[in-house]
Amino acid sequence: MTEPLHIVQIAPEIGPGTGVGMVAYALEREFRATGARVERFTLADARGKPTPPSRSRLRLAWDVVWFSTVGTARAKRFLAERPDAVSICHNDVLAGDVYVNHGILPAAMKARGHYALRMLRNPLHLFIAVRDRMRYRGRTHRVIVALSRSEANLLVAEYGRIRAPITVAGNGVALERFRPPSAEERSAARAGFGIPLDAYVVLFVGNEFDRKGLPILIDALGRTEVDVRLLVAGGSERMIAGAREHAAHAGVAGSDLRDRVIFAGPQRDVRTALHAADALALLSAYEASALVLPEALACGVPVIATPVGSAPDLVEQGVNGHLVEPDPDAVATAIDALRGGRRESQRVSARRSVEMHGWRDVAERYLSLLNSLRDD
Repeated sequence: MTEPLHIVQIAPEIGPGTGVGMVAYALEREFRATGARVERFTLADARGKPTPPSRSRLRLAWDVVWFSTVGTARAKRFLAERPDAVSICHNDVLAGDVYVNHGILPAAMKARGHYALRMLRNPLHLFIAVRDRMRYRGRTHRVIVALSRSEANLLVAEYGRIRAPITVAGNGVALERFRPPSAEERSAARAGFGIPLDAYVVLFVGNEFDRKGLPILIDALGRTEVDVRLLVAGGSERMIAGAREHAAHAGVAGSDLRDRVIFAGPQRDVRTALHAADALALLSAYEASALVLPEALACGVPVIATPVGSAPDLVEQGVNGHLVEPDPDAVATAIDALRGGRRESQRVSARRSVEMHGWRDVAERYLSLLNSLRDD
């Protein structure tokens, strides 16, 4: 009888919420449900004490350097004491059988423009670039997991020959949590944001307004019908103030009759915003695998996205959304196409498109990979 897998996951933090830590947490839950023994190695283990709940930007940068250097040495020791384990590394540490690529920093900087300036003015960027060149060109990992086909191609384009084989396994979605709302849930969500039931609502979610294309979306809003509203979830007070000024200049904010942008601020649970939405727009210049895309589709919300990261793998043109270039006219055309289409059909197609992307399905792909490595 085959022994259950012993899995070690390496990530700065592992827990519910968003980002890399949530991905590791979701996989951990599914691994354990199969009977696997799962352990963690986190920044707290590398430091030997709990991670402070609130950290400055300087401290966050220091944590990346620490986990990449001291954390690597301590993770290797941790794994050496568990010779039967197979390991997955999610960020920073240069150790682990499998490395999950959650983003390519040089590609992100190039997509945003002024690459050399962005790299040189931030020493942490230079550190990460050198560290990851060592990771991909060396013998650190046995397999690299890319979260999308485009990310797999970008890895090769950025680093040349990648020594470890690359496989593609996208992120999942909690299908039981993210589901189409009932009529009552939709009505309550809209009432909470002060949005009329008959408005067409495009949702933006993110804490990096410029990188995720909010200015483009605001400009596109001015090219659509007046019943289209833009609901913005996320951002700091300073970012919201700047975006509100942009909306006023674009003619979609500033008076009761023309204020078509609702700034909701950070949301503890993005499902409420998704329940209020008719479409999600994410116009990033670069994105590895935005978790909000499958979450929106699972809620029956079609997507308008730039063709980066996992979007081309998830969005079927004209069926569950549209892939567009980051141009206001193209975005406005996509909004009008969805608004004028058969919305119930769009909602059904959106949900159906991710029903094979639940975390259980994703975990099974990882388990198959880990079993092959254990038996190798």
